[in-house]
Amino acid sequence: MITTLPSTPIQIRDLSKTYSNGHKALSGVNLDIPMGMFGLLGPNGAGKSSLMRTIGTLQEADSGTIQWGNINVLEEKIRVRQVLGYLPQNFGVYPDISAENLLNHFAALKGITNGKERKALVNYLLQQVNLYEARDRAVSGFSGGMRQRFGIAQALLGDPHLVIVDEPTAGLDPAERVRFLNLLSEISQRAAIILSTHIVDDVSELCPHMAVLTEGSIRVTGQPMELMQQLSGKVWRIRLNRDELPIYEKKFQILSTRFFMGDIIARIYSESDPGAGFESVEPNLEDVYFCVMKSVVALQPRALTEPPLTVNQP
Repeated sequence: MITTLPSTPIQIRDLSKTYSNGHKALSGVNLDIPMGMFGLLGPNGAGKSSLMRTIGTLQEADSGTIQWGNINVLEEKIRVRQVLGYLPQNFGVYPDISAENLLNHFAALKGITNGKERKALVNYLLQQVNLYEARDRAVSGFSGGMRQRFGIAQALLGDPHLVIVDEPTAGLDPAERVRFLNLLSEISQRAAIILSTHIVDDVSELCPHMAVLTEGSIRVTGQPMELMQQLSGKVWRIRLNRDELPIYEKKFQILSTRFFMGDIIARIYSESDPGAGFESVEPNLEDVYFCVMKSVVALQPRALTEPPLTVNQP
């Protein structure tokens, strides 16, 4: 029987993983994941999927521990799977089976044996992910976005206490993305949800707690708003012609650039006013992300209530 308390964080300590080809995917990862929404942010190849697969009991770690209440995640895989919903980055399906029948099959595998209850749950989830009208179509013929939504539905079977979603908004149009994020927000009231993504907006819109992972190591953890506050008064913006950008790249610590009506809007990090032409702007989570990724500044712990912010420098 699962006796894990809903408020118990997932505690990851000194977790490492090196694949047979010599690639070190995880290097001494230390992380506490509380209940509710937790964003794991990092570029492609950072080790996010390796960490998710390890927490989801789909691969072994070389060393380290993962403890969730009274469950030793690395050793008690069946107990974890009883309360786990998992959406991998690449979700495969059986050919020529309708969405309704395939989801019903997955529900049976989850242990939902009452036929009437299972049918009601399947219909509910298909409605929640906006696939009810396509329930009789083969999932193998779905578009990428529709298949992703089906993967979300199967991850939510059985009212899981832990939901892992790996790059879940890839392939979703804006309306689908909003629907999915709203659904995750609702579920986060009663479960731990790990949102692994390289999309900063997904984390900033949804997650009260987050971590940045790169090259297999945790670089910073904390609350997005508190991390942004640490950059207050230190992020500046300027509009440039394209040919001016190389000059500014040599003189300033540029965090990001974007095109706007043929020009470039550059955001930089500076402790003091960089001079004429720049305007001070409110920092956003993307600024935090690029400060961490480019090692511009070490974001420091501050007094917080729960949980404490911690920083690990590579």
